[in-house]
Amino acid sequence: MDITDERLIAELRRDGRASVMALADRLGVSRATVRARLSRLQQEGEIVGFTAITRGDVADAPVRGLMLIGIEGRGAERIMARLSGLAQVTAVHSTNGRWDLIVELSAQSLAELDKVLSQIRALDGVMASETNLLLSSRRARSR
Repeated sequence: MDITDERLIAELRRDGRASVMALADRLGVSRATVRARLSRLQQEGEIVGFTAITRGDVADAPVRGLMLIGIEGRGAERIMARLSGLAQVTAVHSTNGRWDLIVELSAQSLAELDKVLSQIRALDGVMASETNLLLSSRRARSR
């Protein structure tokens, strides 16, 4: 994968419905180049699929946060599976450094968020956590 492929994928992440013509304009390449690269990226397994994003998927929940979790021992997979089953958990990321997991949370109220934080802290193997509320977000823009 070269820089053009990486830029093409970045553009698709920003707008998966962009036309081949729009992608070509943004990347400064021909439509044939975009078509060929898309085809090759799919054949090579770099692009494994496309997904529909609904209005509900992008609507901001009133309360959003990131929870950083430290895990005792080797329970990361088990804890990740339990976290994925919670409705308020929108994503679970493994990471390096002080924390083992970063959990994206969304809730309808602070009380609901507090309840789910307590549930997560009570999971066997969770030894420490830190939570940060998200106050505002900005999406990456096309270049």
